[in-house]
Amino acid sequence: MNFVEELKWRGMIHDIMPGTEDLLIKEKTSGYIGFDPTADSLHIGHMVQVMMLMHFQRAGHTPIALVGGATGMIGDPSDKSEERNLLDEASLRKNQEAIKKQLSKFLDFQSDKENKALMVNNYDWMKEFSFLGFIREIGKHITVNYMMSKDSVKKRIGAEAKEGMSFTEFSYQLVQGTDFLVLYNNYNCKLQMGGSDQWGNIVTGTELIRRKAGGEAFALTCPLITKSDGTKFGKTESGNVWLDPEKTTPYQFYQFWLNVSDEDAAKYIKIFTILSQEEIEDIILEHNRAPHERLLQKRLAEEITVMVHSSEDYDAAVEASQILFGKGTTESLKKMGESTFLSVFEGVPVFDVKNEILQNGVTIADLFAEHSQVFASKGELRRLVQGGGLSLNKVKIENPDMVVGREMLLNNKYLLVQKGKKNYYLIRVI
Repeated sequence: MNFVEELKWRGMIHDIMPGTEDLLIKEKTSGYIGFDPTADSLHIGHMVQVMMLMHFQRAGHTPIALVGGATGMIGDPSDKSEERNLLDEASLRKNQEAIKKQLSKFLDFQSDKENKALMVNNYDWMKEFSFLGFIREIGKHITVNYMMSKDSVKKRIGAEAKEGMSFTEFSYQLVQGTDFLVLYNNYNCKLQMGGSDQWGNIVTGTELIRRKAGGEAFALTCPLITKSDGTKFGKTESGNVWLDPEKTTPYQFYQFWLNVSDEDAAKYIKIFTILSQEEIEDIILEHNRAPHERLLQKRLAEEITVMVHSSEDYDAAVEASQILFGKGTTESLKKMGESTFLSVFEGVPVFDVKNEILQNGVTIADLFAEHSQVFASKGELRRLVQGGGLSLNKVKIENPDMVVGREMLLNNKYLLVQKGKKNYYLIRVI
C-alpha cells in the first residue's frame, strides 16, 4: 500500500514536503504525530490524525504517538488567540494512559510485528534539559528570524493581536523541533505528520535535524476538517464529541455521524473509515439513487461507531434511535443505560414525583394528572386512553385506573409517557 497515494484519494493531504513519498516507497520508517494530553480523552477533532497513523501502520511503517507532556505544560500557539491552562505531571500521566487505551483501538501496540506502534511522552527527555543546556544545545541552531517568520507567531505579535505572545509560547516550536530530533536519533523517525496548522512547527523540526544532525527529515499535514456549511467540525451545542463513552455516549456519537449532510458524509466516509475506494464509490452510488434513505450516513455512522466503541454499542445505538420512531419496546428501554436513555430523550419535559407516591402504588390517572402535569385533567387523560393514544414505557394504556408501582421504573428512576405518536414526557422519581 502506497501511504501517500492512499491519503491523496481520501482527501487527507494538505501540505507535503518534496521527497516524502519517495522516502516511504524506498524504505520502512517511523513517523509520528503529537497529541495534546490536556484532557483524559481524545475527541473527533483528533480523529484525522489517528486515521493517518492507522494508514501509516497498514502501509508497513512504524507509527509513533507522542503525548506532549512537556508541550502540554507550555501551550501551543498554533491557531490559538490566547494561552491555555497548564497541567501538572500527575494529571498529564493519567491522561496519557487514557489516550493510549483509546489509540489501542486503532493502532497495534501489542504484537510482535516490527512495525508495532509506540507511545512516547516528550516530558521524559525535556525534563532532563536545564534552561542553559536547552538554549546551548537547541536554541543556537535556529535563528529568531526563522522563528518570527512562522504564521503562528506572526498572528500573535502582529498589530491585531490582543495580548501578545509570551516567551514560553514563542519557544514552543523549538520544543516540538527537539521532539522530532530525539525521535529521529532514537527511533529512525524521519516523518512528522499533523494538522495543517502545525506545518510551521513541523518544518522547524526538519530544519533542526538538518542543522544539528546533518540528516534529512520530512513533513506531511492533513487539512483541518470543516463542515459544508462552513462551521467547525466536531462541535455540537453541548461541546466536543469525545471518544470516551462517559463524556459522549455511543448513542450521541452514532447520532452525530448519522446527522451529517450528504456532502459531508461523502467526504467523511473517506477520511474516517478504512473502507476501500471501490466500496466507498459503490455506497455513494447506491446512496444517490435514494438519498432519503441516508445509506451513506448510516454506513459512516456504523463503521466509525464500531471502530471507536464496539459492535454491541453500535447495535444498542441503532435500537435506541428507533425508539423515537415508534419501533421501541419495554425490553429495549430496560436494556438502556441511564446516560443513553437521557440522551435519547434529551429536551423532553420532565416531571419530578416523590418516591413515596409510587411506594404503595398509584393509579395512572392520579400520577399523570395530579402528581405531575402530563395532563391538565383526568378527563383529558381518559379521552386519550379511550382513543388508544396513551402509552407507558411503550405499552399502550387501556385502563386509566391501572396501578403503577416502583417495579415499573426504568433505571430505577424513570417512567416514559407517550401521548400520541410524537409527544414524550418523563416522570422522574426523587
